[in-house]
Amino acid sequence: MPGGFDWIGFLIAVAIIELTPGPNMGWLAALTLREGKKPAFAAVAGIATGLSLQLAAAVTGLTALIISAPGLHQLLHWAGVAFMLWLAWDAWKDGGSVALVSVGQERGFRRGLIANVLNPKALAFYVLLINQFVRTDAGLPIWAQSLILGLIHLTVATLVHAGIVLVAGRAGDGLERWRTSVPARLTFALMLVAIAVWLALTPPRS
Repeated sequence: MPGGFDWIGFLIAVAIIELTPGPNMGWLAALTLREGKKPAFAAVAGIATGLSLQLAAAVTGLTALIISAPGLHQLLHWAGVAFMLWLAWDAWKDGGSVALVSVGQERGFRRGLIANVLNPKALAFYVLLINQFVRTDAGLPIWAQSLILGLIHLTVATLVHAGIVLVAGRAGDGLERWRTSVPARLTFALMLVAIAVWLALTPPRS
């Protein structure tokens, strides 16, 4: 990757997004409490597999789009800003996960895989956020930069999801109460807004 690549900015953005309370966090915590760590870790593997498929689709699609329409880079930049603001709103309004009602009906790997393969938010993340950090003038092709960044996100996401299972096994219902509390939702929403503002003030990389 180019020497001027903003590793710290990317890692901070990814960490905040993955630590923000959301459906995966609530579902994994509930699954751990109801069925134990074994099916919950299987679900983590399913989520990682689903995200990997989304990453593969995004890497090939993003490369094709930028090559075929150079002006799209600017459009994707502002779409990425809007996406971060949408994530902030989504984090704030999440007062409880409806997925908890039916979590006992589905198991581990298959549920995690299907939920994330069919999740448009995951594909939007790989297309829109990664675009903020790739450089068309770098030594590596766009697809290679996107793949590296996507794999970094996949690693962070898997570590966070595994951590949720471990914490839920110890904290019990306390994790769900914290996840849906106003201070937690407000804090993460404001952090996501801050990322959106930072991206908006950072010129698109070309």
